[in-house]
Amino acid sequence: MSDPRLHYRAPLLRTPFHPRIAEANVLNQWGAWAGYTTALALQDEEMEYTAIRNGASLYDLCPMVKYRIMGPQAAEYLGRLTLRDVVRQPVGTVRYTAWCDDAGKVLDDGTLFRLAEAEFMLCCQERHLPWLLDAASGFDVAIAEITEAVAALSLQGPCSASVLRAAGLDVSALKPFAVTRQEFAGTTLTLSRTGFTGDLGYELWLAPEAALPLWDGLMAAGAPWGIRPIGSNALNLARIEAGFIIANADFVPAEQALREDRPRSPFEIGLDWMIDWQKGHFNGRRALLAERDGQTSRWALVALDIEGNVPAEGALLYHGKTREVGHITAAAWSPATKRNVALASLRRPWDRTAADDLWAEVYALRELHYVKLMLRARITERPFFAPARRRATPPEDF
Repeated sequence: MSDPRLHYRAPLLRTPFHPRIAEANVLNQWGAWAGYTTALALQDEEMEYTAIRNGASLYDLCPMVKYRIMGPQAAEYLGRLTLRDVVRQPVGTVRYTAWCDDAGKVLDDGTLFRLAEAEFMLCCQERHLPWLLDAASGFDVAIAEITEAVAALSLQGPCSASVLRAAGLDVSALKPFAVTRQEFAGTTLTLSRTGFTGDLGYELWLAPEAALPLWDGLMAAGAPWGIRPIGSNALNLARIEAGFIIANADFVPAEQALREDRPRSPFEIGLDWMIDWQKGHFNGRRALLAERDGQTSRWALVALDIEGNVPAEGALLYHGKTREVGHITAAAWSPATKRNVALASLRRPWDRTAADDLWAEVYALRELHYVKLMLRARITERPFFAPARRRATPPEDF
C-alpha cells in the first residue's frame, strides 16, 4: 500500500483580496498561479474584456513573485544578472527586463522597479531565489522574497486614471513606466504606470492589511465608469492583443526545460532589443555574442494574422501546406482589432522565406465533429493593439 503522505500537496494560498474576489466569482472558476488560488473568470469573460478596453478593470496580482534587492551594490548586481543596464536606470522608474543562464537561454522575464538608489523590487512569473542568491556571490547585496508581504492590484483600462483621481490618488504627472509613492489607509502605497494589457493602466503595491480598503475604495470610486473585477482569461486575451509573452506559455524557462531544444535565447523570443552590449559582462553574454555574430538562432518569435475567425491556439505551422516549420504559442480572435491573431515560434529562416506561403493547421469543432482547416497565416507587426492613450501624459479624462 502506498504511503498517502507521498501524494500530499500543500493547499493553495489565498491572496489578501480573496474575500472580495470570491464574492464576485459567481462562475466559481478558479486556477492555480504560483501556489495561490486565482480567478479565471468571475461572471462574464466578454464583459471583463470589455472593461479592460472600454472602462476600468481590477485584477489580483498578488501571486506575482516579488523580490526585494537592497544594498550598496544592488544596481551592479542586477546589471550583472539581467540584460539591461541597471546602473543607469533612474530612481522612480520600472523597466521590463529578462535574464539568462550561462548558455544564453532565458530563465525568465519580468519588471524591475528602482524604488531608491540602493533598493529594487523584481517581479516575475517563476521562483528563482536559490539562483538569485548564488548569482549574488561577491556583491554587497541582500535578497529576499516578499511575495506574501506585498499585496498587488492591477487597475487597467482607459478610465483607470479617472478612477484613481476619484479615489483621491493623483496620477496626472505619472509617465509610463514611472513610480510614485503616496499615503493610503495609514500605509505607503506604491503606484506604477505599468500593466499587462497594452492599454492605459496602473499597478498598486501595498501592505496586505490595507488590501481590502484599497479594493473597496477603488470599486466605489470606479462605479460611475463601470469598474469590474476580471479573471486571468480576459487578461490573457488583452495581453495577446498587446503582443506580450508569458513564461511557460510562449517560452519554457531554461531551468525547467527537460529537452535541450526547448529553451530559447532572447533572439528567439523577440527580447534581443533589450540587450545592452556596452555595460560590461552579464550572465550569458559570451553565448549571446556568439549567437549574434554567428547568426545561429534557430527560432524566431513572429506575430501572425490568420484568415477566418477560428482561433489557432496550439496549431502547427507549415510552409506550402507540407513542411512543418513552427507552432503557435498563443492565439485569439481580437475584438479590439477584428482580426484573428497569433504569436508563434517559427524556425529560421522560415520567418523570412515562408512569408508568402505559410499555413496554420487548425481543428475546428463543427457540431461535435472536428474538421481540419488549413488557414493562411501572414506575418505582421507586433503589437496588434496599441492605442495612443496608453502613453498620453497627463492621461485623458474618459
